[in-house]
Amino acid sequence: MKKISTAIADVLLLQPQRHADGRGFLVERWNGAKFSDVVGEPVAFVQHNHASSGRGVLRGLHYQLAPHAQGKLVWASAGAVFDVAVDLRRTSPSFGRWVGTELSADNGLQMWIPPGFAHGFCVLGEAAEVDYLLTQPHVPEAQRSVRWDDATLAIAWPLDGRAPVLSPRDAIAPLLGEAELP
Repeated sequence: MKKISTAIADVLLLQPQRHADGRGFLVERWNGAKFSDVVGEPVAFVQHNHASSGRGVLRGLHYQLAPHAQGKLVWASAGAVFDVAVDLRRTSPSFGRWVGTELSADNGLQMWIPPGFAHGFCVLGEAAEVDYLLTQPHVPEAQRSVRWDDATLAIAWPLDGRAPVLSPRDAIAPLLGEAELP
C-alpha cells in the first residue's frame, strides 16, 4: 500500500496494490496491521457503508459530533467521484481548509479521513458507488452537516455549472460559522 500525502497532513491518499492477470484483478482494500502502520496509529473499523448515486448527486458535507466522531476510509468501487475532506478541528492549523481528489474504480485510490473532518463527494459520471469503512457507528443524534457551497470553504466542486442533486438535509445545512462542530 502506497501512502500519498495531501495538503492537510492528517488526510491521506492510499494506493492499494492491484494484482491483475487475465482473469481480472484482486485488491486488498484493508489490512489492519498495514493500515495502522501507514497512518501511524491503531485504527479499528466498526461499520461498512456502501452508497450508490447517480449523475449530479452531491452528498455532504457530513460528520458526527464527539464522542461519536468518525474516521473514514473511502473509495469508489464503481464509477468516479470527487471526494472532499474539510478540517473541522478548531485547534488545528488547517481548520476550515479542505482537500479533494478523484476516487474512481479505475484509479483505485482510497482517502483516509480522520475524526474531526467533514466528508462529502459528488459524482463525476453517470453513476458511482462509494464504500466507507467507519471507526464509529452511525448515531443519528450526533450527525451534522456543513453547507456544501459555503463561500468561506470555497470548495472547487467539479459541477460544470450544473446545480447538484442534494438531499433535503444537505440543502439546508448551516454554514461553517453557524455549525455545531465536533
